[in-house]
Formats: sequence, C-alpha cells, structure tokens
Amino acid sequence: MKTLSGLDASFLYLETPEMPMHVGSFCLYELPADFKGSLHKALRAHIAQRLHLASIFNRKLGFMPLDLGHPMWVAVDDVDLDFHIRRVKGKTLTVRQAEAVCAELHTQLMDRERPLWEFHVFERIKRLDGSLCAGVYSKVHHAALDGKASTALTQAIMDVRATPRQVPKPAHGRNEGEPHELNKGELIGAVLSHSLAQYVKLIQAIPQAARALGRTVIQQSFSGSGEKKQPRSPLRLAPMTDFNVAVTRERSFGTVSLPFADCRAMAKAVGGSFNDIVLWICATALRTYVEQHGDIPKKSLLAAMPISLRADGNQELNTQASMTVVELGTQFSDPLKRLKTIMASTGKVKTAMVDLKGVLPTDYPSLLAPWIVGGIAKAAFKAYSATGLSHRLPMLANLVISNVPGPQVPVYMAGAKMLTNHPMSIVIHGVALNITIQTYAGSVDFGLIADKKALPQMHELTHALQDAFEAGRELLAPPDKVTKATKAKRSASRSTSA
Repeated sequence: MKTLSGLDASFLYLETPEMPMHVGSFCLYELPADFKGSLHKALRAHIAQRLHLASIFNRKLGFMPLDLGHPMWVAVDDVDLDFHIRRVKGKTLTVRQAEAVCAELHTQLMDRERPLWEFHVFERIKRLDGSLCAGVYSKVHHAALDGKASTALTQAIMDVRATPRQVPKPAHGRNEGEPHELNKGELIGAVLSHSLAQYVKLIQAIPQAARALGRTVIQQSFSGSGEKKQPRSPLRLAPMTDFNVAVTRERSFGTVSLPFADCRAMAKAVGGSFNDIVLWICATALRTYVEQHGDIPKKSLLAAMPISLRADGNQELNTQASMTVVELGTQFSDPLKRLKTIMASTGKVKTAMVDLKGVLPTDYPSLLAPWIVGGIAKAAFKAYSATGLSHRLPMLANLVISNVPGPQVPVYMAGAKMLTNHPMSIVIHGVALNITIQTYAGSVDFGLIADKKALPQMHELTHALQDAFEAGRELLAPPDKVTKATKAKRSASRSTSA
C-alpha cells in the first residue's frame, strides 16, 4: 500500500483553481526526414508500449474515508490514451503562439479521477529561423514527482537513438505492489500506523535537527567575512515587487535557450559554479526588467531555490526536495559586485545544506492532514488574495529559480529528436514568477511561468535574459572560450529583435 508522503500530499491540499500544482515542459522536436503521418499518433503508439516502465502512467489517487489521512496510489489497468495524449488544434503556429497555448493549458486543473499526466502534441511549429518542427507540452502533478524524478521519467520514455529501443514486455496480470480496490478498515489502519511512525521519526530527529538548525542560524546571522563580518538578522524579507501579489487564473509563459559551454566557461573564469552564473543571468535580467517598470528596490531581490534531498541512485517517482533563499544582489549596478553577492549567498546555502540535508523532513503525520493542512492553507490564501494583504505583506522571496540537470546527449521520442526542453513550474500567491532551467544536450533551456497580470510583458524579461547572457559573456568569458553557437544565437536574436 503506497501512501503519498506528507510533502507530495501537500501539493494536493494546497491546490486551488488559481494555483494548479502540476509541473510540465514545452519541448520542440525535429521529425525524421522520411517521417509521414502524425506525431500525435506516433507518440500514442510509443507511449502505449511503455506504460509499464513508469508507475505514474498507470496509477491514480485513492482517497481515505472522510479524508482522514494522506491519499494513496491505486493501480489502473486500462489507461485512456485518447484522454492523456491529445492533439493541439490548429495548423502551423509560431513558437510564441505555441507558448501562449501552453500557458493556457497550464492553467487547467488535472482530473484527479485519472492518472495525473497529460501530453499535448503540436504537429507544426514555425521556429524563428523559418524552419518547421513539432512540439509537445506535457504536464504531471507535483504530487507525483519532483524535478529529478522527472528526469528519471524522461529516461523511461526517451531513447538515445532515433530508432526506438526494444523494451521488455509488461508482466501479465494486474500491476504488482499497488491495490485496485480500497478496504476501509485497512485504510484507517494504514493512516494510524503511518502517523505513529512519523511521530516516532520526528521525536528521534529533534536533537540532530536542533543542532543543525542552531549552526545554520549562527551562520546566517553574519554578513561578510574576516574582519568585515557584521551581525544581521538571520530572517530576511523580500522587498515588494510586482511579482509579489495574489495570483489569478491566467498565466504568461516564455522561453530562452543559451549555450551551456559558454555559461560553464563564464563560471570557470570567475571561480564559481554553473548555478552561480545562471542566478547572475537571472538577477541581471530582473534588475533590467524592474528598472524598466519602476524603481529598483534598495534591498536585494531574493530567490527561493529548491534543493534536492534525493540520495544518489534514488529513482522513486516522488518529491524529495526542500527550499532555501538566495540573495541576487540586484541593488548593485556593478555586475561583478552582483555576482560576488550571489556567490557568497550560495556558498552559505551549500554549507547549511551539509547540516540540514539529513534532517529536513519530507513527510509528516497523516491523520487529519487533509482537513488541517488544506483547511488552514486555503483559508490563508483566501484572506491573502481578498483582503489586500498581497500589496502590504512582505514575502520571504520575490520569485523561484530552479536549476534541473538533464541529459547532455540528444534524446528521441517516437523517433523524433528533442531540440529544446523548456520547463514549466508553479506560481503561488505572493510569488507570481517562477524561472526553471533545464540543461540539455549542450543547451541551457529556460522556462518562465508567471501570473499574467503580475508580468504581462513576459517577452521583455526573456529578451533581458538573452541580453544579460551576452553582457556576461563579454565581461566574464575568455574570448577563446566563446562558442560558435553563441555567435549564431546572438546573430539570430538581433535579427529577430529587428
């Protein structure tokens, strides 16, 4: 009996029509030269042969009697592929038009009576250089997986060659390990035993957690280093921006792709990490955007950054992550001072995670959690959006920035080569902008999702990201490390803007 963890179940409890809790991606695909027919039909046949390779394809939610505890997963024998794999209407769309369709699809809640995944196929998309390709928007509920588990799911359905690999046939009979029918007595017993086990774990973890938290608070209570170290509050609140408002049921979505080799060269040149450079590019673009639409806050913008708690080799399709906050140094006009602020902030995060990674919980007692967690959260969200608190109450972060590593070789689905992989994540009340980055096959693919009223000029921000990368390349990357891909992208960007 597979019960959802507290963290996974929370994505169900917190979900509202304004805050769908699924994650997704928008990918462009190059069809084989001799391809005839429909990618929609080819993908349907492809997935039909691989349903047994990932449990998320053939399981749905089973709810406890009276919502006494976390839901569990129950197996589904017959998956309606016509429902889960759909063709997007229309003939040829531009990339920007396809992005708008994805934004609309991303607002739609998923059917909890079915397995929590969907694919939407674009048969023809016209790229900026005039070439034609296909596209797929996919979404999976966050209750089922996090970013790294999504990578594991990708490995199940993708191939490293254009010719699909032979996969083992499914075992005969019903899915093993997951029930098809729910016995109320067993379910209530599972809730009680799960809650008791979680209480025991929490009690046992208190001493270690207290020590780790104490060390982290001390580290976060000082800024600077050496003789310049100064005390400060360990809790920082984000300055007010247009991103920190209650969200609506509308979304805007934009994409950017940058060369991975150049970003890595920039990181090496300054002695930082790839993640530091990605954060600097985002910070520089955000500073430009905020300046164009008002005054730059005197305090640094703060980015919430997911941190994986997943152990090496763990391939479970669930969520194993926590959240930390990073300073972006947006108050500084000097780009190097901005980068120094980011590197100092991420350095503290790495140190804190060494202490906290083993004690941060991803589960909590199940008993009455749907009523307590869901009830309190939804009441708070309603008060936040209806009373005007969204314009007065500071948040812990201005936006979310997430960096998910992906395969560095081209992958294929149903014989079609993936060209780009732009993630689409979640925005919530108070944090109406999310930038998620996926590295793939020599590319750094950005996916920006935002509340449409909070950020109506989405493509101003995507252009600012491109400009920030160009500025960083000129400032940070050694000239001999600049790739031909960068020069080609720069030329294409200029011609598009013109």
